[in-house]
Amino acid sequence: MSGKWKVLVVDDEMIVRESLVDWFMKSGYDVEGAEGGRLALEMVDKKDYDFIFLDIKMPEVDGFEVLDYVKVNCPQSMVVMITAYGSIETAVDAMKRGASDYLTKPFEPGDLACLLERLLQQKRILDENAILREQVACRVRCEDLIGASHCMQQLFELIERIATFDSPVLLRGETGTGKELVAKAIHATSERSAGPFIPINCGAFTETLLESELFGHESGAFTGARRAKKGRLEMAEGGTLFLDEVGEIPLKMQIDLLRVLQEKSFHRVGGITVIPIDFRLICATNRDLAKEIERGAFRQDFYYRLNVIEIEIPPLRARIDDIPVLAQHFLERIRQETNKPVTGINQQAINALKKYPWPGNVRELENAVERAVVLAQGHYLSKDDFAFLFRSSAQDIPQSLRENEKQHIERILNLYGWNISKAAEALEISRVTLHSKIRHYHLSAASNRTAGSQG
Repeated sequence: MSGKWKVLVVDDEMIVRESLVDWFMKSGYDVEGAEGGRLALEMVDKKDYDFIFLDIKMPEVDGFEVLDYVKVNCPQSMVVMITAYGSIETAVDAMKRGASDYLTKPFEPGDLACLLERLLQQKRILDENAILREQVACRVRCEDLIGASHCMQQLFELIERIATFDSPVLLRGETGTGKELVAKAIHATSERSAGPFIPINCGAFTETLLESELFGHESGAFTGARRAKKGRLEMAEGGTLFLDEVGEIPLKMQIDLLRVLQEKSFHRVGGITVIPIDFRLICATNRDLAKEIERGAFRQDFYYRLNVIEIEIPPLRARIDDIPVLAQHFLERIRQETNKPVTGINQQAINALKKYPWPGNVRELENAVERAVVLAQGHYLSKDDFAFLFRSSAQDIPQSLRENEKQHIERILNLYGWNISKAAEALEISRVTLHSKIRHYHLSAASNRTAGSQG
């Protein structure tokens, strides 16, 4: 290997410290040793290290003090705690405080080599993730929109090109591909970035409630309207309005919104005062709106008004090279939220995740990583931790999109205990649409329990 990886060995036992330094040096690492915690603190202030091998029990400044300092001031450094056999519990506690792994004395060169192989794999993923975050933050200022694949790079470039225009944008893509993230990225790179970003899921409301949410209402406009309320149109003034699931908007309201876009003004429900507005419109759908027009469920004039700039967001199966970085990104966030000492994903698991069809796209990957982290027993996620994915997916048999959708809907329903509202929100569809798909695919909670008890 090249000598680019920088290592610091901190141990007050000279024989341990020198043997480790010698091993790293012969293996091609840029390595230095420190005989105690106080010297280590001085060294990390002057130089960035990729890996720090840190003894726990040392006089004056112990390993925990050094670890705490490193995690705050050198968060990019991966820390491995060195501990005696009888102090493994102490090492585990250190991992909960941010250490990446631990090494038990006495150790063999083979143990060290295996540990380094895991750490290097994780370090490369973390570094790649950091680079991607920096690129995305610089280019689209949206840290959760991650991807190095060719199709994602094309998407980033397109976002940059349209940033200076104020034309409406229509985002098309399957459920879970990150349409709202793309909408936020467009807003963040536009000249309206200082203004508000106002999202609304059009499939989450009945027609009456959607009208009130969008247009607002005056006091007494309908039963229960005790005071006037601003709608999303007014709230988006000077910024961006994001209409998610735009294909769910009723025909009558499509006419009303078309008039708003043409006249740049509207009035609240129950009101007569004309309110001028200025915002950019971004819409998203997982439906084929051209087919919806053919069957009379979507107005053609409204479609042309929305579809000035169309962006197709790629499904996850079209960008499998992004899966390792995305999975590690989700793992890091979930680990911080749950305080579980899960630090990486092994290669066998990564290979399996790259072969999985991901009918629920990035959202399904995020849910899968969260479930795996919560249930994990070790410090690295293995293929077994994702077994729930592969039990319901015939990995070696090509499946139709219809079958993939059915399995994904059933998986999300089971995940949320058949709570229709929560499952519909996770699937980014309305409750009406979800009920329709449940009937279409003949799904039921009772049949699923029965099948589970028989299998």
